[in-house]
Amino acid sequence: MFTRVALFLATNLAVLVLAGIVMSLLGVNPNQLGGLLVFAAIFGFGGSLISLLTSKWMAKRATGAQVIEQPRNDAERWLVATVQRQAQAAGIGMPEVAVYDAPEINAFATGANRNNALVAVSTGLLRSMNQDEAEAVLGHEVAHVANGDMVTMALLQGVLNTFVIVLARVVGGVVDSFLSGNREGEGRGFGYYIIVMVLEVVFGLFATMIAMWFSRRREFRADHGGASLAGRQKMIAALERLKQQQRPSTLPAQVEAFGIAGGIGQGMKKLFLSHPPLEERIAALRAQQATVA
Repeated sequence: MFTRVALFLATNLAVLVLAGIVMSLLGVNPNQLGGLLVFAAIFGFGGSLISLLTSKWMAKRATGAQVIEQPRNDAERWLVATVQRQAQAAGIGMPEVAVYDAPEINAFATGANRNNALVAVSTGLLRSMNQDEAEAVLGHEVAHVANGDMVTMALLQGVLNTFVIVLARVVGGVVDSFLSGNREGEGRGFGYYIIVMVLEVVFGLFATMIAMWFSRRREFRADHGGASLAGRQKMIAALERLKQQQRPSTLPAQVEAFGIAGGIGQGMKKLFLSHPPLEERIAALRAQQATVA
C-alpha cells in the first residue's frame, strides 16, 4: 500500500512541476480564456500521458510482476510461446510476459504503444485455468494491445480532464459573479475557489462515467479479439470460469481497466465499473457465434 501511495504522489508531483515549468516558459495566464485552455490542456493531458509513458514500470512495481526473461518451467515456456504466436497473428511487437502473485483469476496488459507492451497473468489464473482457457485470456490481453486501448484510454482521459478543468472554472466564475453581485474590478474571492473545487468533483464524476462506459465497450471488442486469436469456444469457456470463481480484483487502479476481470457492483455503482458483467460478455460472444453460424 505504501509503495502504491508513494508512486501516485510522485507521479502527480512530476505533473505539477512539469506543468508549472511549461506554463512559465509559455507565459500562460490561467485567468484569461486562452490561458485557461492551455492551463487545462497541460494539467488535463499531463497526468494521463505521464501515466501512459510510465505504465509498464508502474504496473511492475505495483503488482510485483516478474518478467519471464528465461523460462524456468513448462508453464512459463508455454506462456511465452503463446503470447509470441498471438502477437505475430495480431501484427504487434512481442510484449514482455510476466507473472504476478495474486489469488484471483486475472491478467492485464499495459504499455505506451503496440510494440512495447507488457502482458501479465496472476498465479491464481495459472492454478485455476486449463491451457485452452488461459490461451483465450492471453488473446484478450493481446487484443487490448493490438487495439491500442491503452493509448486511446489515456487520450480520452486527457480530453475529459481538460473539459472538467475548463467547465469548472467557467461555471465557477459565472456563479461567483452572480453571488457577489457582479462587482467590477474585484479579484476572485475565496468562495470562487470553493465553488470550482466542488464543480470539479461533480464534473469529474460525470467524466468518470463516460470513461468507464467507453471502457466497457472496449472489453467487448477485446473479447472478440481473444475469440479470433484463440477460438470463440475457448473465450466463452474462459469467461465462464471467471464467472464461477469471480472475486474482487486486487489489481491497482492504473491497470485494473485492462484486466480480464473487473470490479463487481449493482445499481449506480455499475456506471463506474470498467468491465461489463460477465453474463453480458458471454451473451455477446454467443450472439456473434449464432450470427456467424
